[in-house]
Order: sequence, then C-alpha cells, then structure tokens
Amino acid sequence: MARKKQRKRTAPGRAGAASGTATTGRRAGTAKAPAAPAAVKPAPATPGGPNRPERKEAARLARERMRRKAVRGRLYRRAGVAFIVLAVIAGIVLLATRPKGSPLNAEETSLLKQAPRAVVSAGCGPVVTTKDYPNGKDRTHIGGADFPTGPPLSTYPTIPPASGPHNQNPLASGVYSDPPDIYQTIHSMEHAGVIIWYSPTATSDPKQQDELVKLQNFFQKPRETDNNNAKVIVAPYNYPDQAEAGQLPKGKNMVMVAWHRIRSCNQISLAAAFDFAAHYRFPPPKGEKYLGASPPEERTLPI
Repeated sequence: MARKKQRKRTAPGRAGAASGTATTGRRAGTAKAPAAPAAVKPAPATPGGPNRPERKEAARLARERMRRKAVRGRLYRRAGVAFIVLAVIAGIVLLATRPKGSPLNAEETSLLKQAPRAVVSAGCGPVVTTKDYPNGKDRTHIGGADFPTGPPLSTYPTIPPASGPHNQNPLASGVYSDPPDIYQTIHSMEHAGVIIWYSPTATSDPKQQDELVKLQNFFQKPRETDNNNAKVIVAPYNYPDQAEAGQLPKGKNMVMVAWHRIRSCNQISLAAAFDFAAHYRFPPPKGEKYLGASPPEERTLPI
C-alpha cells in the first residue's frame, strides 16, 4: 500500500515537471518567435492606368494631325504666293501684248470736239443696240448645214446687218468704191471692226460730195497714227438683188454699224463717222473708251 501511495504522489510531480517544461518552452517561444512573412505591398499604379497604349496612340495621332496641318498651311501659303506672282506676271504680259490704240493727233482731236454738233447737223439718230439673229444663229458661219449660202438680208434684224450669219473670212479694212461682200463685213464687225456705209446716190448729190471725199480720204490715206484706218471699212451700200433690204433706209445717206450697234444719219459727216469709229472699233484711240459689244475673244483679232 505504501508503494501505491508513493506512485500517486510521484505522478503529479512528473506532471508538474512536464507542465513546467512546457511552460518554459512557451516562454522561450514567446521570447523568440519566428518572424511572420512580410505583407506584399501592391505595386504603384502604372502611369496612365490600363489605357496608356490608347492614350499614347491618341497623342501620336494628335501630333500627326498638327504636323499635317502645318504642312498644309505651308503649301497653301506657297500656293497663294505662287498665284499672286503668276497673276502679276499675267497682268504684265497682258498689258505688254494687248492691242493699244494710238494717241490722237491734232486733226482727230478736232474731229472729236466737233462730233457733238456734227451729229446734230447731220441728222444722226442715237446709237441703237440691235437684236440677235433668230434661232441662236447670230454667230454662225455660212457654208455649213445651217446656211449653205448667205441668207436674205431681209432676215436680219436691221438693215444694214449688225450681226448674224457671216462669211468665214472677214473683210479687210479700207475704203471700197464698190459694194463689198456684205457677209464678210459682218464677220469684220464680229472682230470689232466698224463699217461706214454711205448711199451711192451721195456721189451725185453736190451737198454730199465734198463730205464724202473728206470721209474717203481720211480713212484711206496713211498717217502717223492708225486711228483713221485700223478696223474701219468705208463702202457704198447697194445690193439690188436684195430688194429693199439691199438699200439704206429711206432718207439715210450714212449708216455706221458695229457689232450689235447701229447709228443712222441723214447726211454724211466725217466728224460723226470718226466719233463712232473711235468708240466702237477695238482698240479705240488712246484715251477713248471702247463702247462696243464685240465678243471679247474676237475683238483682238485682225481684219
């Protein structure tokens, strides 16, 4: 029995020893515990976030747009400068090459001064603007399908004609003693020429003879300027095969005609004729204004 009691007393001791040992172990562990693994810190955010590639592409495109805009701006500026330079050059060439009227000489200046009274004393009417030839044939050449031959003068809006179907060749400037090809004279007017028609009866009228001679001499003899004969035709109007249309209107001894312009006078007058020629043929004398209506692309052509 004594042995059993001893065992019983001893058991708690071992338990306590064990318990003490365990306690010591825990204290040791507390004193030197293993380090806990460091917390993983999140990496700093990438600049631009997850859309960085898109933003880089947008920036590249913006730079490209600015570059192209700058290139276009340079091209536009260069094109503008080139256009201005070409315009200036074209203007200089035009001024240098366009037909120029000659300065008026003393006689021509005197005739223009006399003109206002001369048109009154000669019984001249106003300058009239004429209509186109019917059916859009105002500038048609004769010899084609529309007009194999010259149409009757009675079909023209005015007598003498001031436009309409005409010969393919213009009539040369000058003074004619016989009636020229009237269809050629129409072409001459298209080229900004002036026709001074006179009645053939004027040659037998003492009141008209002197002025007719002055008219003929003025427009045919050479002078120091070309204002008297350039693009001017003086001729009698007499086409008997055309009935009434082949004669000047009754009572008219001089009719001056340009493209779509006509002026009729009872009497022949050099001053009135020169005044009309100076403003309705092209080019006009220096210092005078062209008042005609010849097509721009035709008026610089010679006759």
